[in-house]
Amino acid sequence: MNQPVAHAELIATYKRAEADAAHKAGLIKAVATKGPKAIQAAVETAAKAAKRRDSYARRLAKSGVNFKD
Repeated sequence: MNQPVAHAELIATYKRAEADAAHKAGLIKAVATKGPKAIQAAVETAAKAAKRRDSYARRLAKSGVNFKD
C-alpha cells in the first residue's frame, strides 16, 4: 500500500476513534442517574475508547503525520 493511502486510512480510523471516544465520554453523563455500576461501566468503556484513540494518534505521529483539528 502506498504511503498517502496508508496515512489517509489511518487518519480516517483516528477520526472514527476520536468520535467514538467523545461519544462514550458523553454516555457517562447520560447514565449518571442509573447508579454506580452503570457509571463505572461507562467510565471503563470511555477509558478504553480514549486509549484506542491515543494509540492511533501515536501511530500517526510515528509515521510523521501531524494531525491536529
